[in-house]
Amino acid sequence: MSTDRHAPEPAAADELAAPGPEGGPTDGSDGIAAPETDQAAEAPSEPPSDTEAAPDAEQDVDGPEADAPAPPLTDPSTDATAEGADADPEAASDPGPGPDPDDADADADADESGATPTGDAAAGDAEGAKPALSEAAAELAAQKVERERIARRKAEREAPIEAGAKLSGTAADLMAAVRAVESGAKPAPVYFDDAPAAPRPAPAAAPPQPRTPAPVAAVAVGDVDAVRAVLLRGGAPEALAAQAAAVLGEGAAERLAEDPWLLLAVAGVRPTQADGFARALLGPEAGPADERRSAALVGWLLDQAALKGHTALEAPILEKALAQYGVPDAGEALEQAIGDGTVLVFNEPLDPPGTEYAEGEEPPVRVLFGLEGCALAEESLADGLARLANTFGGAADWEKAATGPGADLIRAVSGHGLVTHTGGEAARAEPTALLAAAREFGLRACLAAHAPHEGAVTVAGLLAGAEGPGRDADGQFALDLLVVLDAPQLDVETAAALVESVPDGARLVLSGDPGVLGSAGPGRVFADVLAARACPQSVSRIPDPGPLGELVSGIGIGELNQVEAPGKEAVIVPVRDAGEAVHRTVQLVAESVPRAFGVPADDVQVITPGHGGSAGTRALNTALKERLNPGPGRFRGFDPGDRVVHVPSPGRALPARVVSADAEGLHLDASGEPIVVPQEQVESRVRHGWAVTAHQAVGSRWPAVVVVLPGDAAEALSRDWVYTAFGRAERHLSVVHGVDQALPAAVAQGLPKPRTTRLTGLLRALVASAEQPR
Repeated sequence: MSTDRHAPEPAAADELAAPGPEGGPTDGSDGIAAPETDQAAEAPSEPPSDTEAAPDAEQDVDGPEADAPAPPLTDPSTDATAEGADADPEAASDPGPGPDPDDADADADADESGATPTGDAAAGDAEGAKPALSEAAAELAAQKVERERIARRKAEREAPIEAGAKLSGTAADLMAAVRAVESGAKPAPVYFDDAPAAPRPAPAAAPPQPRTPAPVAAVAVGDVDAVRAVLLRGGAPEALAAQAAAVLGEGAAERLAEDPWLLLAVAGVRPTQADGFARALLGPEAGPADERRSAALVGWLLDQAALKGHTALEAPILEKALAQYGVPDAGEALEQAIGDGTVLVFNEPLDPPGTEYAEGEEPPVRVLFGLEGCALAEESLADGLARLANTFGGAADWEKAATGPGADLIRAVSGHGLVTHTGGEAARAEPTALLAAAREFGLRACLAAHAPHEGAVTVAGLLAGAEGPGRDADGQFALDLLVVLDAPQLDVETAAALVESVPDGARLVLSGDPGVLGSAGPGRVFADVLAARACPQSVSRIPDPGPLGELVSGIGIGELNQVEAPGKEAVIVPVRDAGEAVHRTVQLVAESVPRAFGVPADDVQVITPGHGGSAGTRALNTALKERLNPGPGRFRGFDPGDRVVHVPSPGRALPARVVSADAEGLHLDASGEPIVVPQEQVESRVRHGWAVTAHQAVGSRWPAVVVVLPGDAAEALSRDWVYTAFGRAERHLSVVHGVDQALPAAVAQGLPKPRTTRLTGLLRALVASAEQPR
């Protein structure tokens, strides 16, 4: 790697740095200092009371401090910003539990922490206008229908899943809660608070039509007005009325008046605020021991854990969190939540299936609690994967095709219904070779990816029916082989819907790089399937080429190595502070990289750990727009030609370009596909995209990448973050480096935070059951 040690004057960036000393971070002679961070407006981490209350990835929960005043309720819709539209769960300085919107599909500004933008659904006008359904909510509704069908299939197999009460509110609302807190005034901590069918003929090609969000069922104006009256009585913003009525459903006003803590189901409301609302409505009757409060807190804490990627929590962790929110008897509160169906309880064996015990000896288990949505999805996913492995008709003779790249993968898939495939970016050639071989044998095959990829449909488009082979009369995909790239980006609900749609006897291949960042939503599907060893695993032997491939491969095993880069494929640009980091980044994108490598500025992507801070995506996009496409921002801050990111649903960040704007909304071009974003959704669905976070960038690559590491990003760095960010570059990588030794430390020691999930255990149990003699 090369090191640029020139001074920060404009002329310094005219030429990229000549080869210097050892790659990796520079020494301290440059006087690198950590820039200050605007913790009030940009802070990526949760406030103490919230971080402590919601269990983090290590499941370490501390309680809220006492004696701090409860903050007033605010309208979450006013906190939604364009930057908060991303589903990006990686945290920019995220020591807390909730996905930091300023950080990770995300990705709070809750949308950015893997966040689900909700548009203006929470705002509602004074007349109780009918809320419009966002595209994200439409997808979530489709998933709900799919889950209901999954439940029916399971009932037919006489293996129903015990279910409790449904999630209080849409996933979009839950993710928006993080955004509301992160981008607005932070609350202070307080104490009280089957066989394949014949292929279908391809339809005639039609010109692309602009996509717009689907309409939504309206909430009666009278219901909204009744909820508004209750909110006003309790001193809560009346703008929450439309969202509360939609979330709570029939009889929302009466339910809210009887149980004020139901307000926690509304996006952006925190326990301290719900406590204040309850006191205003109930008076002295409202106290920390109230059973209604305990039940609401249990659901809220599990929602917060899901935002961080967990599908369940261990009992001691949940009890500790409840106690720290002033619940006097946490164990009793959990028992009541189980009885009420608010949560589900699971006893997960700690020993491998088939372990024998002495007479009278109880097998050790860990007790887990989870919400119905994740529990149903995880069990349905396990059943679906086992179904594909067990209903496969038998091995086929594909040996004549098993040559060259992908030979091992082709052999594995020829004889099995479920196969995993791992490898880096170069290994993507193997699934492509498999697809070609399958089609040569007359199979209906489809390649799906998380992000737009040549020759592939997107997973979201496949599930929505907008892309791919379509569905048969039974609602399943009309195909014989489905290959899914970017499998680490699958959350449990998406994976369950995808697997349930694959017909019996078909083949499924899950392919991906285990080293990249995980999904924006709850679960660790790909890692869990690999850990369960429930199917053949094909490991690619194709190394990523060149100096960049060598660099990234080293990072994957915890080593930040010096690499020979004669063509300046990798360059270190040291900076002293955030201001200099922004300055040098603009020079690299606009001048140095285009001149030195012939890569247009439009093909250079900037990646940084977070959205907030003085060198986050917001600050960088502001500076890059001023240099590359200056304009007045005539349409909600955007101008024709602006490079943007469109976030249509949680965990998806689609690169696009602004074409025009009119009364209909903002017109975008996403790789030739026209998209119209309604005016009221622009702020929550679109943000400038010259600079993005690593979680938004995963699944895509660019000719040149500039990774910006300001001093205040040191806490957010981890091995999987660095691996993902550095791995997005095809030809050239510049690292604007201001974190000193935090970079090699993160690569060596910054392991991904663990997620508590049940899929590995479920798969192992199903495999053991299938192997037992009947």
